[in-house]
Amino acid sequence: MAELYNAAAPKKAANLSVNSDLLRKARELNINLSATLERALKEELSKHETEQWVEKNRTAIKSYNDFVEQHGCFGDEFREF
Repeated sequence: MAELYNAAAPKKAANLSVNSDLLRKARELNINLSATLERALKEELSKHETEQWVEKNRTAIKSYNDFVEQHGCFGDEFREF
């Protein structure tokens, strides 16, 4: 599978607006805001790309599932569980 993003790309400053109480509490706990944001963005990007992949392959997935329902999986006769 292709890389989700270039993890070696240089950092870039960004201006954000954050709930002031949330920011205060995060700072009190010494939470690394940049790392937390990057992790959250990576998760969101992964979720979005997964949804796109499923949508793009919906027809093939349905065809495969219909085939398995009709004919079973390859090797079913050898399965011992």
